[in-house]
Amino acid sequence: MGDMIKNNKVTIQAFIGVAAVAIGLFAYLTWYVSPDEVTERVTVIANTEDGCIAESFDGYSINIGHCNAESGEVIIATYDAKEKARRILMNPTS
Repeated sequence: MGDMIKNNKVTIQAFIGVAAVAIGLFAYLTWYVSPDEVTERVTVIANTEDGCIAESFDGYSINIGHCNAESGEVIIATYDAKEKARRILMNPTS
């Protein structure tokens, strides 16, 4: 009887450990992929089929979606600020 209780404790502890790791991984991934939207004035660089490409205040090119602006116009746009960090992680040489 003592061995059975000891085996059950080990099984429960292993299950709790696996569950904690899974929950932690899920929370991290949710934070990483969730957008951090910023609204600011940007300068439109180009208006393409995929949307307007604009330059943010820090000189970073971003796609702000479809717009009616022409190249050189300054507009207020909302974009995902985490996009820059994700691109740097994918290409650290730039």
